[in-house]
Amino acid sequence: MNISTNDVKQYYGEFLQSSSDLQTNACCTIGETPEFLKAALANIHDEVAAKYYGCGLVAPEKLKGMRILDLGSGSGRDCYMLAQLVGEDGFVLGVDMTDEQLAVANEHIDWHRKKFGYAKSNVEFKKGYIEKLDELGLADNSFDIVISNCVINLSTDKNAVLREVHRVLKPGGEFYFSDVYADRRVPTALVNDPVLYGECLSGALYWNDFENLAKQCGFADPRLVEDRPMAIENPEIEQRIGHINFFSATYRLFKIEGLEPACEDYGQAVVYKGGIATQEQAYLLDKHHFIQKGKMFPVCGNTYSMLKESRFASHFDFYGDMETHFGIFEGCGDLLPYGELVDESVANNTCC
Repeated sequence: MNISTNDVKQYYGEFLQSSSDLQTNACCTIGETPEFLKAALANIHDEVAAKYYGCGLVAPEKLKGMRILDLGSGSGRDCYMLAQLVGEDGFVLGVDMTDEQLAVANEHIDWHRKKFGYAKSNVEFKKGYIEKLDELGLADNSFDIVISNCVINLSTDKNAVLREVHRVLKPGGEFYFSDVYADRRVPTALVNDPVLYGECLSGALYWNDFENLAKQCGFADPRLVEDRPMAIENPEIEQRIGHINFFSATYRLFKIEGLEPACEDYGQAVVYKGGIATQEQAYLLDKHHFIQKGKMFPVCGNTYSMLKESRFASHFDFYGDMETHFGIFEGCGDLLPYGELVDESVANNTCC
């Protein structure tokens, strides 16, 4: 049989009662949590936290006052975390298809409102499919940021998800999300295994297929923020699918017109002025762009546009235009998607 949405719904609505029911560590967040997020997560209701199945941290920078959409919001943990970061004037909408998860999320709306000290809740949950956001009445260009945490791999129509994300994002907005990726295409027989699929493994895209799909859906230059190899840590499942290497990775995709497929050099540069909370002395746009405060940083046309046409513009001074083209940045395309963060000396002398 072919895997279906109902299989996923059953796995997350009936089989999994808490994170302890997971058979692998694919749908688990591993790694050190930043202090500012620890404080926000400490304010999450225990039942909401117990039903968390994410694989990363989906809290980008500069969220105050933002409208955020969470795809596959589950019990609402990330929504309630982000609700604190956007502030009372911001808004977070969670979309999920699983009744059991939504019931938990909705039950604790007022508990979190009181915990945050808000006069009214800035969180809402809707039942629906992340491939069909139009059916929920979500308008074009209506969200500043879309996030998702280990859910896109569970969709059986990833093309539709990315197209809908692009539609609802405002110009200059971004899709910031964590998910599971494979180092090769997963065979169909494994894709159609409900357990392997529900464990966030066999639905994972081969990383190059994901990047090509993102470009086809309007996100011309996907940027990898961080990644880590994943260990399955289940001998039986390891035997079935352990020949494939899996990674948890966080990407940011900007909705900006005119981005090019590669890093083209126009002689442009930026200077970071500071002011972004938690990154006052240097700003990490992505894994290959570590921009020190006050220092001229050469950038490609795409990076220039990502900073100038997004919510980060006020934190940078911009130099140059796109009148003269100097070719491609040396080394562009040579970096593998998974590896070490470039060291500071490289990061300060090249765009990519």
